[in-house]
Amino acid sequence: MFAAIQNRWFTIASVSVLFLSIILVAFTGSYYFLAAPLAYLYIILMGVNWKTAYWIFLFTIPPSIQLSFAGDTLSLTLPDQPMMWLFLALFLVMLARNPAIIPQWFWRDPLVLVVVLQFLWTIVAVIFSEMLFFSFKFLLVKSWLLVSFFIFPIWIFQEKKDFVKGFFVLLVPMLATVIVILVHHSMYNFAFHKIQRAITQLYYNHVDYSTVLSMFFPLLIVTCWPLVRKRNIFIRSALIVTILLFTAGIGFAYARAAVVAVIFAAVVGIAIRMRLANLVMPGFYALIILLMCYMVPNNKYIDFRPDFEHTYMRRNFTDHVIATFRGTDMSSMERLYRWIAAVRMSKDRPLTGYGPRSFYYFYKPYTVTSFRTYVSRNPEQSTTHNYFLYMLVEQGWPAMILYTIFMMLVVAKAQKIYHRFKDKFYKWCTMGLIMCIAAGFINNFFSELIETHKVAALFYIPLAMLVILDKKSREEQEQIKLGLDPVIK
Repeated sequence: MFAAIQNRWFTIASVSVLFLSIILVAFTGSYYFLAAPLAYLYIILMGVNWKTAYWIFLFTIPPSIQLSFAGDTLSLTLPDQPMMWLFLALFLVMLARNPAIIPQWFWRDPLVLVVVLQFLWTIVAVIFSEMLFFSFKFLLVKSWLLVSFFIFPIWIFQEKKDFVKGFFVLLVPMLATVIVILVHHSMYNFAFHKIQRAITQLYYNHVDYSTVLSMFFPLLIVTCWPLVRKRNIFIRSALIVTILLFTAGIGFAYARAAVVAVIFAAVVGIAIRMRLANLVMPGFYALIILLMCYMVPNNKYIDFRPDFEHTYMRRNFTDHVIATFRGTDMSSMERLYRWIAAVRMSKDRPLTGYGPRSFYYFYKPYTVTSFRTYVSRNPEQSTTHNYFLYMLVEQGWPAMILYTIFMMLVVAKAQKIYHRFKDKFYKWCTMGLIMCIAAGFINNFFSELIETHKVAALFYIPLAMLVILDKKSREEQEQIKLGLDPVIK
């Protein structure tokens, strides 16, 4: 009797939502209202089987598009952002019902500890922010990104079949976006200055697009290929075609950082194989410190100021790269313009920074005008173009130091996990995941994309997977110590 009443109310509610959507479309002329029945059904699905809802959510991330409202003052990515709101709400409900729902082994991991410290310091930076509204908005975004991509994966990726499913759930729609963009770009003869138009609303810009591809690329080469190379020719051929399409996507995105990121990921992979990965990040940091020691004393950096009249955006990628080495590329010089401003800003607010999302509103008085370029007016309100300086100027030295330590811990942990595993599947998964994170690290050295939804997915999900794989590798070692034949699901 109760079930019949439930079904009746469900039917009435469903018909009502559909009818109301049709009425709103008729009155407003906007077909967006037709998404309401799908949203309603998705909410119902989350109540019935949230794990299935999560797989659907992952599938929607690559093709999600950005929409702007109120004269570009508000933006929303559909359909994945509302789904993240739902998962944040679901997490809070689950946590209220069972405060111990997150397993202890997860909390004990050093990577998780640093992520928690980073989040807590973000709260501190928000409290002392000069732009409280924008900083609080940043905190909300950070919250649903961490919950969706760092917390929920510990309940999703439990067996090998889940790792395989996750790979294809992201690959298929991502490949579709690559094909669509390549087709659009071909209509413009793959022109360097037309890439942004070819991307349309699928990605924020060509940097976001190339970052996503360069991060996923190692998973194709290092994780997928070793596992399918002995399969039938059709599977191998399909993977080869996919790799070629991704290669074309990265190449025609015309983003220098993405190419460097792929190379750096390969360096990290080789270093892990040779047990030298613990030297990679300290070596990278040492190079940056040496460069700073050369450039800062006596204002040596002034010698590298650009010639305003000859520093502009080139019309083809080859000239773009040549201009980079000559110091006459506009985007490179604009980065220096903002990096210098960020360093000078940090002296006034070293501990808590100016607050998340505050850089744009305060950096102009700290700039050195001799580094000014044609785009220094910055109408798009972009920020530092370096994640370290982004942390430094907006959240202070503690945030930047935590990020610095965090990246060293990630690489060191991946090396331990890789060499601890005997299971070939998880061994290659570990390698692909750390190379994915390494590619993201380099891309974010020239940008600040970790808080964008598509890059965040490819940064935090692999981190969560490494924490899971660390646990699995320890379980495998325990079985070996007991003289058992290790079997890891």
